[in-house]
Amino acid sequence: MALLKRGKSAARRAPGLVASFIHVDAAVDAIRALRAKGYRNLVVYTPAPNHEIEEALEHGVSPVRLFTLIGGLTGCTAGFAMTIWMSYDWPLVVGGKTIASIPPYVVIGFELTILMGALSTVAAVALFSVLMGKRGTPYDPRFSDDMIGVYVPTTHEQLGPIEQLLRSAGAAEVRHETA
Repeated sequence: MALLKRGKSAARRAPGLVASFIHVDAAVDAIRALRAKGYRNLVVYTPAPNHEIEEALEHGVSPVRLFTLIGGLTGCTAGFAMTIWMSYDWPLVVGGKTIASIPPYVVIGFELTILMGALSTVAAVALFSVLMGKRGTPYDPRFSDDMIGVYVPTTHEQLGPIEQLLRSAGAAEVRHETA
């Protein structure tokens, strides 16, 4: 019970505003207006992926792709190196063929490429989920059903202008979130 209580206090909410949007265009307009005013730490919840919102948020390329590439190249290199090394360590000369012939080892190299690429992708997703997690950000279950949510972390002095901006962009509801 003590661990549960301590875990809840560790994920405190940051003060700010949560706006609910019914239409994608209104949410995109609000996001663009907020980014124009210098707000970069927006958290957006959508029930389905949306390219217009992604473009408005201007997120960069995910670093997970690099982990996948490095893992795949490592697996391919390890697959070929392991099989060639084993062939020369325990040579089996058959009919005058070369000891380390590449074509039979392509299957093992390919399988290790897929295995290491997939494992490094899972590890990178887990790592970046912990490092860049959005703990303490408010969430409404309607954001998984039919509404788009935009959370703007802000100070108490900026609540009025930001709330007015969100309402003028077409927010159906704007809630204040306190720490």
